[in-house]
Amino acid sequence: MEDRKPRLLLVITLSELGGAQTAVSLLLPGLADRFEVTVAAQGRGPLRDAAEGAGVPYVELEHVRRSIHPWQDTRGLVELVRLCRRLRPDIVHAHSSKLGVLGRLAAWLARVPVRIYTVHGWSFAAYDGLAGRSYLWFERLMRPLTTAVVCVAEATRGQGLAARACDDARTVVIHNAVDVESSATHVESSGPPQIVSVGRFAYPKDFATLLEALALVETDYRATFVGDGPDLAEVAAAVPDQVELLGARADISDLLRRSDVFVLSSHSEGFPVSILEAMAAGLPVVATHVGGVAEAVVAGETGILVPAADPHALAHALEELLADVELRRRLGAAGRARALRLFDTPRYRAAHLDLYRRELERLELPAPVTPSRRVLSASAEPGE
Repeated sequence: MEDRKPRLLLVITLSELGGAQTAVSLLLPGLADRFEVTVAAQGRGPLRDAAEGAGVPYVELEHVRRSIHPWQDTRGLVELVRLCRRLRPDIVHAHSSKLGVLGRLAAWLARVPVRIYTVHGWSFAAYDGLAGRSYLWFERLMRPLTTAVVCVAEATRGQGLAARACDDARTVVIHNAVDVESSATHVESSGPPQIVSVGRFAYPKDFATLLEALALVETDYRATFVGDGPDLAEVAAAVPDQVELLGARADISDLLRRSDVFVLSSHSEGFPVSILEAMAAGLPVVATHVGGVAEAVVAGETGILVPAADPHALAHALEELLADVELRRRLGAAGRARALRLFDTPRYRAAHLDLYRRELERLELPAPVTPSRRVLSASAEPGE
């Protein structure tokens, strides 16, 4: 067998601040000494900084964009095929819906032996009508070209299997993670309780329902919304005086540390990194009961779960936490302990290394050395 490190190409649509980008960034320090790693994405955002910090080459994609456009997507596909032929990776690991399709197709055309796709949330489950049916058609089309699918939650895996978007034998669950041990725990506000929400201002995030809920809250509070996106201007026009819009920020951990309650209102989710970051900071979480959220947040133990698009239920949950500092402390401490036990980075990196090793060894290709300790997903633990 050839004496070299295996080559790994990680591709994602955008190098912006987001959960999928954080997931890739967290992998890099655990890969750089075991693989010849390259990261490719559109733009020069935080993911590029993370790659440079890990000593990993970063390729800025010229033709890949988030929106669907047949001519532009064709150019993006050609660009990715050329990149694969130049780098000759053993593994292409694609993240995000757009690169999940283009990346796997390009890798197959370039004869890359291992083609992995991480599903951060099925697009066909997030959208109704023609858009949802189109996304499902693409996923089914890509299924035979895929070596392995990584789902970030058991709920996501179940959706994919039910829709025939992935195969049972080739689909695994690896929950997202955060660097819990390095996360600073929050300091209680001296004034009114501070609510924080972090997310992209675009569907399927639902800031409109959150604003409706806040309008129903009678307890004094202050709130900050963190993020960017196409719906930001619409949200800005509707925020009350108690809410501050901060835009995209790189100091999320510090903002969480200075908050008292984390809230995430969404129509659909995979396994939100923002919730894990809040748990790591010791914040109680109020979130909509969608996707894999309940695999992170234990209702009544680490936070409160409410139905999607229900401002009254969301307002009631927020009122309950705003009025009870002891409840906030108890849920927040339990959340941090759960994140440290189940969603810290060593476990996450080891699970990916084990997957890469299995796929490479199956094809008798050079494989990395992986940690010897047994790695389980959170879902494999009884009672979790």
